[in-house]
Amino acid sequence: MTETKSRIGGGMSDEAADMAQAMGGFLNELKGFQAEVSKSLQQQNERLTMLDRKTMTYGRAPLSTVAEVEVPHQKAFNAYLRSGDDDGLRGLALEGKALGTTVAADGGYLVDPRTSETIRSMLVSTASVRAIANVVNVEATSYDVLVDRSEVGSGWATETAAQPESATPVIERISIRLHELSAMPKASQRLLDDSAFDVEGWLADKIATRFMRAESAAFVNGDGVDKPKGFLTAPKVANASWAWGSLGFVTSGAAADFASTNPADCIVNLVYSLQAQYRANASFVMNSKTAGAVRKMKDADGRFLWSDGLAAGQPAFLMGYPVLICEDMPDIAANAFAIAFGDFAAGYTIAERPDLRLLRDPFSAKPHVLFYATKRVGGDVTDYAAIKLLKFATS
Repeated sequence: MTETKSRIGGGMSDEAADMAQAMGGFLNELKGFQAEVSKSLQQQNERLTMLDRKTMTYGRAPLSTVAEVEVPHQKAFNAYLRSGDDDGLRGLALEGKALGTTVAADGGYLVDPRTSETIRSMLVSTASVRAIANVVNVEATSYDVLVDRSEVGSGWATETAAQPESATPVIERISIRLHELSAMPKASQRLLDDSAFDVEGWLADKIATRFMRAESAAFVNGDGVDKPKGFLTAPKVANASWAWGSLGFVTSGAAADFASTNPADCIVNLVYSLQAQYRANASFVMNSKTAGAVRKMKDADGRFLWSDGLAAGQPAFLMGYPVLICEDMPDIAANAFAIAFGDFAAGYTIAERPDLRLLRDPFSAKPHVLFYATKRVGGDVTDYAAIKLLKFATS
């Protein structure tokens, strides 16, 4: 008891003293380590400051702090366009980057992502059915669309009566084949050697313009032979006797014009010939000459059926539905189907491969350099109930 009291009243034990001594030694070592780290960081900062001064003195470019991911692709592609140097493209392909290569006999090089996206954006923004159609990217040579055009059978059931079997659904398979679309702009080598010349922007504009013209015409009037099948080449029947596999039409009431009395009635008939589920996303398609005639129409109260878009880039509206001005639509003439109305996102599908191939040819048109660009695209009607036509005829 006496020994216990002496330990309590006389101070800490031997174990506690040893622990305190060890803790003090650890704290001293930690302070020394912190001092060494601070000194090392200060020396490093002095070296960096000296390096910055030398960099400024000798005019050297400072090291980039951000990884420039797309610059190697852009530089390699630019070198290929200007001089035919494909070493950079081959290196990128071997490293598994965004550019792929093939030998010249197989079609050249894949366009870099930035230029390819520029061309795609320009195609979408142009006045073509592409702007309102369903566009899908595929990696195959064709694209199959499965359409269920049957109604599921239903009925009221009772507790004891037998339930009749539902009708068998009808599944349609529509195959869209992809066709090769090409363009071949040319430029002089002297122009390509000019560093101020934006060769990528020029090439994207030329290719997009040629592709747009060819695509727009094919999506409307293409016969399906080595080109997409246009929606106006589908079989056409009077809407009263419409059946799957053809597009229904209503008439204007005159042989080669709108009816002289109540000319706007045919526009109303066209709108309501389309089923309600398609009208919600429907658009008119016509060319400029037809639009010039339609925008003069008024209703019974003297109000114009046509209204211009309120904002820049917004389409005009006819009876509240947007109007796409597509110059490949036919003019108003006898038996012409000059106006289309429908949900083209459901009714017409464009299938295309996402890549664009480019082959540089400096030999065939000296002293000019040819750029042979190709892509694969197809199109066809995929829902015959989603599109209706206006025929300028009496029957």
